[in-house]
Amino acid sequence: MFYAFPTGMIFTRETITSATDSSTPVETFNASLDAASVSSEILTIETIQELLPHRYPFALVDRIIEQVPGKSAVGIKNVTINEPHFQGHFPGRPIMPGVLIIEAMAQVGGLIVKQIPDLPEGLFVFAGIDKARFRRPVVPGDQLVLKAELLSIKRKRFGKVNGEAYVDGKLVASGELMFSLMDQ
Repeated sequence: MFYAFPTGMIFTRETITSATDSSTPVETFNASLDAASVSSEILTIETIQELLPHRYPFALVDRIIEQVPGKSAVGIKNVTINEPHFQGHFPGRPIMPGVLIIEAMAQVGGLIVKQIPDLPEGLFVFAGIDKARFRRPVVPGDQLVLKAELLSIKRKRFGKVNGEAYVDGKLVASGELMFSLMDQ
């Protein structure tokens, strides 16, 4: 399967997987997906905006490149110097704030939760994070590959997702993200 990214670069799933050694979570994540159930449908920004309420400057997922609806998803975020947080974080050495990397992972997780059948309508919000780790800085020009996998749904109101963010096949951040359905 080939993925065309807005930068004009083309990758295959094998390239993304083989960019790390076989003991990394990338290999495990891809190996855990049943090839027959993986949707080859790419979710464009237009479809993402139909599913998520986020808008600029907080729409942090540019595209979904792989998914098992309601179970897992792989998205991308192209990091550019034009993003407003780089004006002050940090002048002369722009680094993407870790909280925005976590938010990008949460948005991919939100896309998973929004596609679970039989969940009540409403706004699922980011409710917490466990085991958050930041391993490398993310800078303008990087492309974040955001992987999320549903861990649990409880009482159709609470969800937990494992999230991982990669740049050039290297893990940059990870955590377990919790969601809650807001009362209307």
